[in-house]
Amino acid sequence: MTVRTRFAPSPTGNVHIGNIRAAIYNWLFARHVGGEFWLRLEDTDRERSTKEAVQTVLDSMAWLGLDVDGEPLYQSTQRARHMEVAEQLLASGHAYRQDKGCTGKGECVVFQMPGRDISFHDEVKGDLSKKAEDMKDFVIVRSDGSPVFHLGNVVDDITMGITHVIRGDDHVENTFKHIAIYHALGLPPPKFAHLPMIVNAQGKPYSKRDGAAYVGEFQERGFLPEALFNSLALLGWSPGDDLEVMSREEMVALFTLDRVRSAPSQLDMTKLLWMNGEHLKRRGLDEIVAGCEAAMKRQGLWREDMDPAYFRAVVSCMGERIKLFTDLGEQAAFFFNEDFAYDEKSVRKRLLKEGALDILREELAVLAALEPFTAESTDAALHALAERMGRGMGDLVHPLRVAVSGTGVGPGLFEMLAVMGKDRSVARIQRTLSIYGTPA
Repeated sequence: MTVRTRFAPSPTGNVHIGNIRAAIYNWLFARHVGGEFWLRLEDTDRERSTKEAVQTVLDSMAWLGLDVDGEPLYQSTQRARHMEVAEQLLASGHAYRQDKGCTGKGECVVFQMPGRDISFHDEVKGDLSKKAEDMKDFVIVRSDGSPVFHLGNVVDDITMGITHVIRGDDHVENTFKHIAIYHALGLPPPKFAHLPMIVNAQGKPYSKRDGAAYVGEFQERGFLPEALFNSLALLGWSPGDDLEVMSREEMVALFTLDRVRSAPSQLDMTKLLWMNGEHLKRRGLDEIVAGCEAAMKRQGLWREDMDPAYFRAVVSCMGERIKLFTDLGEQAAFFFNEDFAYDEKSVRKRLLKEGALDILREELAVLAALEPFTAESTDAALHALAERMGRGMGDLVHPLRVAVSGTGVGPGLFEMLAVMGKDRSVARIQRTLSIYGTPA
């Protein structure tokens, strides 16, 4: 038997990370066992399931590398089959017609629960059961003749030959109903696996209020698809051996449902940013440079007169501080703007500290005369100056950093000076002294 899983979203807008995490697990499981991964678009909400909404789903999956087997099935094309099965259930006595609520608007088709307990083994949660008295009959076709989710979902899974249904644990109650329909049709149900919810820091379902919640938002913010894929895969699943940063191929080789936890998993944005940085390292400098350039263009920060060699050197200098492509424009704009703003807190703490401007003047004299002007030579020269002045290196490094960048944080000072070069570094120190002290 070929294992076949599916992702069955309702294309009504943006794709939530909880839904795409389900798709990732279905994809990983199918690829791990050499099975098939299919897509079904449950597009019966004709007002909201627009072409644009469908394309959003397809684009999100393509961006994350979730390739599918075969052509997508559009649920809206299966209505005749849904109604055929409803008639079959009516004929076998497993369903009945009823004017529900006595509205006079027409009769619904209601599925009749079997009147016995239902149990099944969940591949994540273990053995689950529900007593007969806790399960009521339910509508499968509305009075307007439209099939309800429960009927369409089961019939389409049968049509597609789905062997494993892997979905969020908000569907557990639905699964008891769906198993009853399978039994009424004389068919074995697929295996079910219900995934833990993704929650916020308060333990509530993660939503837009908690930050980026849709795949497109993470893409727009500059996250790498492999980093988001990796992070979402770990929200509920552990490969063991404390493994975290993995390629898709590594995850496919290791993924099993028995290592999926049943407890909710919290999305940690700090961890996600770290993960993105780790995957950036794997891309190499050329790709990082190209990604940062594209991001700066989107941010409106790119200048066509930018020196490519200087830009590349800046990216290299920032190194692991770049977690997102957008970080360069947000954290290192001072590299590209001689009229940069000064952080007031850094100025008060580092530049206006007693004696700091006098030290800066001494540094200006040393750096202006220094040849060659490299990370190694500036390091040695300032260490020698600190020794002559009887100062600690911190007394020299902190005001100088603020003078050349306007901020108290950033990449290594000596590497930063080398990238900027002597002329730019000296001019920036002179500008700072002209603003905050007596020019040298």
